[in-house]
Amino acid sequence: MRRFLLPILASLPVLAALIALGTWQVQRLHWKLDILGRIAAAESGPPVPLAGSPPPYSKVVVTGRFDHGREVMLGIELRGTTLGAHLVTPLLRADAPPLLVDRGWVPLERSQAIDRPEGEAAVTGYVRGADIRDWNSPRDDPAARRFYVFDPDVIGASLGLPPPAPFGLVALAAPGAGPATLPAAARSLPRPDNPHLGYAITWYGLAAALAGVLASFLLRSRREHAA
Repeated sequence: MRRFLLPILASLPVLAALIALGTWQVQRLHWKLDILGRIAAAESGPPVPLAGSPPPYSKVVVTGRFDHGREVMLGIELRGTTLGAHLVTPLLRADAPPLLVDRGWVPLERSQAIDRPEGEAAVTGYVRGADIRDWNSPRDDPAARRFYVFDPDVIGASLGLPPPAPFGLVALAAPGAGPATLPAAARSLPRPDNPHLGYAITWYGLAAALAGVLASFLLRSRREHAA
């Protein structure tokens, strides 16, 4: 019996860890499916007026005046063979904090005019949360108005704005907007990756394989001991 005890004691913690990891991925799967369901519902429905602190991916409409003199570039993105970034412009609102709006992608070397609407504008888009800055985050260049982390507080302070909303808005392209219009606004809400089912199958599969190996070892050892 003692010869069986050590393999069992060594295998049980590993088996428990593999099952726990698989269960965690199942929970993540349901969480991600809920997010995707809310995104699909928001995309198919009309935008709602922006109020309070809506959850990420909410489709909203907000009215204000763009402050084009304080626009900044966010990130870096290659489209085809053209290098560009996202144009972020403060939207000034009456009786509400400024809202940083990602108006869409523009090339860094511009040979085409960029649309900059004047006066009051109603902007439809989806809510995006602030990025989390860590040790690996690229360094911003506030003097050149180039930012690589979407941090409303940092961007707002560098522009001399009053404290902005703690979230941003990604503008959606207006109906009928042509593909060559700049900024090239988003045309749909984003869909986060959902690899959790595959991860769950992997962890549960490893747990099943370990249980099978352990059972085979114990059965073979028992037969050899009986012989």
